[in-house]
Amino acid sequence: MPFIPVNRLKTIAVAAIGTAVFWALGLPLPFLFGPMFACLVVALAGAQLQGMGPVSVGARTILGVAVGASITPEVVGQLPQMALSVAFIPAYIAVIALIGVLFFTKVCKFDPVTAYYAAMPGGLQDMVIFGKEAGGDVRALSLIHATRVLIIVTLAPVILSGLFGASLTNPIGEPLISLPASEMAIMVCAALIGWKGGERIGLFGASILGPMIVTAVLSLGGVIHHRPPAEAILAAQFFIGMGIGVYYVGVTLRELRHDVLSGVAFVVILAVLAALLTEVIVLTGLAQPVEAFLAFAPGGQAEMTVLAIVAGADLGFVIVHHLTRIILVITGAPIAARWLGRKK
Repeated sequence: MPFIPVNRLKTIAVAAIGTAVFWALGLPLPFLFGPMFACLVVALAGAQLQGMGPVSVGARTILGVAVGASITPEVVGQLPQMALSVAFIPAYIAVIALIGVLFFTKVCKFDPVTAYYAAMPGGLQDMVIFGKEAGGDVRALSLIHATRVLIIVTLAPVILSGLFGASLTNPIGEPLISLPASEMAIMVCAALIGWKGGERIGLFGASILGPMIVTAVLSLGGVIHHRPPAEAILAAQFFIGMGIGVYYVGVTLRELRHDVLSGVAFVVILAVLAALLTEVIVLTGLAQPVEAFLAFAPGGQAEMTVLAIVAGADLGFVIVHHLTRIILVITGAPIAARWLGRKK
């Protein structure tokens, strides 16, 4: 049996306790929020926790398969209807960039490189990696984006249930024992081939997008007819929640005052922008409130996928918009790095 570091075992134990507490109290999404808040509290208390590394990355492949299995011929037929709402995304990103960079440079006093990558609503890992390569403050970027994801993921269920009346009780998948073994085997192969194949060709977000693409092809070809089992999606939630909480390990008082509070303040700005755009999308009849909110909420792709599933939202609509946002942000990141480098 391979050796598991003590800090990693401790992290699993803390996450499991958090899950059990949230489950016992009947709180929403216990497998996501339980590990997230338990690891967050323990990390802020000074404990040395450690993420699960490749295991956590691999857990994201489950969500990639879940999204890919939801891309059916019916969803593809709806793409032209999504074109108008998708067209809002470039302007949305541009406004976030303009306001965000000014906020982080003028108010929070970050350097331009750190300010740009802190403002961009891309994936947490992607923005940290690009920011590091461009010469930004890696620790500040990690804390700012972790705070963004933490707050949005925490508030989104409250907004969905309180404002939009979503029940958040939609089945996340069928039980493992009810799925055909052959289809389960195909899903596992799709996850591994998509993940590792995506990494080999340099696909950004390979752990989610690779399995999603492979599974979507299989779904459109009539090979796959189910999402991954409920147990697998719960496991993905567990590792995602744990990973968010662990980002706060070793945070100092200065970082709490400056970096984390800067992230909190920027989330307020993002919330206002997202709310305004959601209202425009709903009033123009381009989407229903739940789908519009989830599609434009600037949270992580994995976390928004989980919320879309439990809210019973149109998963195809939500994911198309998030993919468009992330593709535009990722594509623009190297260009911005070169421009900021010359400016500096």
